[in-house]
Amino acid sequence: MRVGVVTFPGSLDDVDATRAVRLCGGQPVALWHASDTVSDVDAVILPGGFSYGDYLRGGAIARFSPVMTEIIRLAGLGLPVLGICNGFQVLCEAHLLPGVLTRNAQRTFICRDQTLKVCSTDTVWTNDFSRDEEIEIVVKHGEGNYTADADTIARLNDEDRVVFRYVGNPNGSADDIAGVTNRRGNVVGLMPHPEHNVDPLTSDSTDGRRFFVSVERFLSVAMTA
Repeated sequence: MRVGVVTFPGSLDDVDATRAVRLCGGQPVALWHASDTVSDVDAVILPGGFSYGDYLRGGAIARFSPVMTEIIRLAGLGLPVLGICNGFQVLCEAHLLPGVLTRNAQRTFICRDQTLKVCSTDTVWTNDFSRDEEIEIVVKHGEGNYTADADTIARLNDEDRVVFRYVGNPNGSADDIAGVTNRRGNVVGLMPHPEHNVDPLTSDSTDGRRFFVSVERFLSVAMTA
């Protein structure tokens, strides 16, 4: 499993995501924001951080990076894409996912272990989970308040596209939403950081590993179909 990890100016969790891919048995592939090609990868991760300094708003400039043009095209063809924190913001700005991430309701940065409820397992990145189970994943963000109009929230619920909800909402997100997916289920965005929950030496929870198990399972089936 070759997983591309994009580095934007201001990315700070690309190294962590790379390490997580390796620890979970995959082969990380470095992708640079200024490259207009994405080749020989089976999946892509847009990592957390502050791409382009979060000028304008989180993800707004990174969305126009040359590499995103190709990622948007490949995502439309079914390439698995995971956006984590700032990566989630980029996916929303690129309109691969609906909604927008705004300032936390309490206007403070949060960093803590967070309980999530699994709401959808019908995606490339969550098929190793069970619906309604609770997992522990780190959150660390200042602009994680998921916001969308009432019609969009209703559509996400009707189409089973809310992937995770917070148990004890930390940031004011609408409907406690912590992550969403596209209709096809190959693109997932979430504010929590699964790459920080893969190693028992650094975290009591290793629930983050199951994201990588999920995509590997999907790719294994796809390659033998």
